[in-house]
Amino acid sequence: MKIRCYKELKKLKTFKERFDYLKLNGKVGESTFGFDRYLNQTFYKSDEWRHARDRVIRRDEGCDLGIPGHEILGESPIIHHMNPITQEDIINRNPDIFNEEYLICVTKDTHNAITFGNENLLPFENVERKPNDTCPWKE
Repeated sequence: MKIRCYKELKKLKTFKERFDYLKLNGKVGESTFGFDRYLNQTFYKSDEWRHARDRVIRRDEGCDLGIPGHEILGESPIIHHMNPITQEDIINRNPDIFNEEYLICVTKDTHNAITFGNENLLPFENVERKPNDTCPWKE
């Protein structure tokens, strides 16, 4: 699996390009947390994670996939690990799980679309309308 990073992601300008870069097509990490779910719950409540989360929200200005104009309103931003994490990452405190280079701010719907491959959850792109753009015989 390729390693995804913010440096590459920010080169992509549209929401769709960024989504395509991050999507997992329903292939979540091989190791799931199952009965060890307490590990990720403890992790996400840690001070170390909360500080990383705050830095990513500031960097992305609270915007979905870090794109201006896609402000996350009415819900708390989710900080998505661009590269799926494992139990071992949490147990061994792999520094990559806190590294802003591998994190991005998203909405719940965008997170689910990335993780499970359901593009129907994504917001529609705003299309800039121009006079007569729906009338091909008028210019």
